[in-house]
Amino acid sequence: MIRLTQKFYAIALIGIAFMGFQSCSEDGISEDEKLTQAELQTILTTDEVAGVADSALAEIYAGSTGKMATAKISDCYAAEFTETGFVATFNNCVLNGTDNINGTVTVTYQAGTETASFTATYVDFYVGTIKINGTRTYVVNTSVEQSTVSFSVTSDMSIEMEDESVISESGEKTFSITFGEDLASTVFGLSGNWTIEAEGNVYAVETLEELQGNAACDYLTSGVMVVSKNGLAVTIDFGDGECDDVATLIYPNGAAEEITL
Repeated sequence: MIRLTQKFYAIALIGIAFMGFQSCSEDGISEDEKLTQAELQTILTTDEVAGVADSALAEIYAGSTGKMATAKISDCYAAEFTETGFVATFNNCVLNGTDNINGTVTVTYQAGTETASFTATYVDFYVGTIKINGTRTYVVNTSVEQSTVSFSVTSDMSIEMEDESVISESGEKTFSITFGEDLASTVFGLSGNWTIEAEGNVYAVETLEELQGNAACDYLTSGVMVVSKNGLAVTIDFGDGECDDVATLIYPNGAAEEITL
């Protein structure tokens, strides 16, 4: 489930990156106000790197509870469990095709009947040459009757790149998957509000209407999102549910433009 939601999120923001690159040259927007492809790829970086750490934690969390084990050792990591969580130490290893993972992360969790939550605290945790510090809190909800799983991530973290530049992220994203009888009726959703700070700029992302797609379509099919750079907002409308490669950008002055994803 975690890998599916990460893939959906990546598709959503990659689409936004290309839209920003292609469409911000009109309507009186200055060069300093444009959203460039490089800037929006920076926005993607936090989720890409954190996604590697998420997958590593998911492998440990999925097969354990505080009462099941006191220790677990693999070729990649060693984990020590308590009743409230675990401490995992990675030995500069490759896990499921990831970049090398190195360092220690402390996880505390609480499980309920339909809800499971845990908080991961990273201190100088490395994915390849990139260093993560901060916390990510995960909440998983399931609805058996509706065949739905929702997965929320609240982040307060910083990522230091190999060149020592720092990207910070804070806010919440919620992913959902509703399983249907076939690919077309299996629906993905993304909503939330989060902020990225990098190189003196602030990028705020807000979903006005949940972004949705389905497993049979390569594009987002509905939903509305606003991406702001230092306060200048561009609204992106992904449509009314039809599977196509068209979205509409709405500029601050009200001008609209159809683009191809």
